[in-house]
Amino acid sequence: MTEDTLRRLKILAESAKYDVSCSSSGTVRRGKKGDGVGNTVGGVGICHSFADDGRCISLLKVMLTNVCMYDCAYCINRRSNDIPRATLSVSELVDITMEFYRRNYIEGLFLSSGVVRNPDYTMERLVRVAQDLRTVHRFNGYIHLKSIPGASQELVNLAGRYADRMSVNIEIPNETSLKYLAPEKDFKSVYEPMGYIRRGVLENVEDRKRMRHVPRFVPAGQSTQMIVGASPEHDRDILRLSSALYATPTMRRVYYSGYVPVNTYDPRLPALKQPPLVRENRLYQADWLMRFYHFTADEIAGDSHPDLELEIDPKLSWALRHPEAFPVDVNRADYEMILRIPGVGVKSATMIVNARRFRRLTSDHLRKIGVVMKRAKYFITCGELEASCVADVSPEYVRNQLTAQPRKALKGDNPLQMTLDFGE
Repeated sequence: MTEDTLRRLKILAESAKYDVSCSSSGTVRRGKKGDGVGNTVGGVGICHSFADDGRCISLLKVMLTNVCMYDCAYCINRRSNDIPRATLSVSELVDITMEFYRRNYIEGLFLSSGVVRNPDYTMERLVRVAQDLRTVHRFNGYIHLKSIPGASQELVNLAGRYADRMSVNIEIPNETSLKYLAPEKDFKSVYEPMGYIRRGVLENVEDRKRMRHVPRFVPAGQSTQMIVGASPEHDRDILRLSSALYATPTMRRVYYSGYVPVNTYDPRLPALKQPPLVRENRLYQADWLMRFYHFTADEIAGDSHPDLELEIDPKLSWALRHPEAFPVDVNRADYEMILRIPGVGVKSATMIVNARRFRRLTSDHLRKIGVVMKRAKYFITCGELEASCVADVSPEYVRNQLTAQPRKALKGDNPLQMTLDFGE
């Protein structure tokens, strides 16, 4: 690799770091014996490195170019910004990917791009990278391609033949705010490619029922990203949109990115000193509750409480707002209700339901199962526990008890790195 190529690669990797929708989702693409280069790691994903703020920056995460015809207020690569610009040719990026892959630096590619000339021109170049990797170099690693908003159905369908996952970023969760911050974009240009991907996946499923050797189309589904804090939407609005997206059959993940104040000179943007990482973390927790704990968006953040509490996680917040639902008898309650107990996770709830078939569970049994009794004791009954349920005392008392002693900072802790504590 030449010095000039390395310089451009560094610029484009730096420009790509604000896109967080790069999880591999553990998809499997196996090469035939003696045919092609590499395999993805089945079932475990291929995420290896993390940014200082905790975001996953796995794969070779790079842009084809950071030159862009759009002037979106929230984007570091906006047309009016005076930043170093760079472009890699299709062949250069293919060669870099293969070189890094053979050296075991990476297990795949996450590729996006600024929009040059028009969406179709840019999308065609992205597709050529994936096509050359798959057909010329027999590359069997993971490929995540960004679909350019406004790209044609033909190019999106072609990209789906070579990519493991595709994504179209919504960016701003409200169209009015999107038009205000990015006048050249609209929801139609975002949702149309999403629809192309969804239809392609569903048609491919039907085709494979008839002919099992038909190549898979975007086997890891699609994802999207929303920027949090650049516009005035409530968490309620963000979660409702996420819930609607998850209701579609091919949407695997919605990512939330706290707005990084990169363009502080633009008066349309909020005056933030740092990204709203706590809010971002709470949205991920709420997203987890919708996906695995059977909560609805309105239960987590409804009209009466449109924003998530920053002090406590959304599951505990729901429990404190509904003391009438507790205590829950862990020896009698159904699985759905056990999932709603703070301190009980999906694995613990499953173990409780299975274990109580053989004996009556006590608090000691719950501890061994993995229930966080410090939280759960205010919301459950199992015979020998004292009557200190949230319904017997008060939600305020329980809140104070659970937030009174913050964890002492450890040496080396990064104050910007958030942990996903789901109360398990």
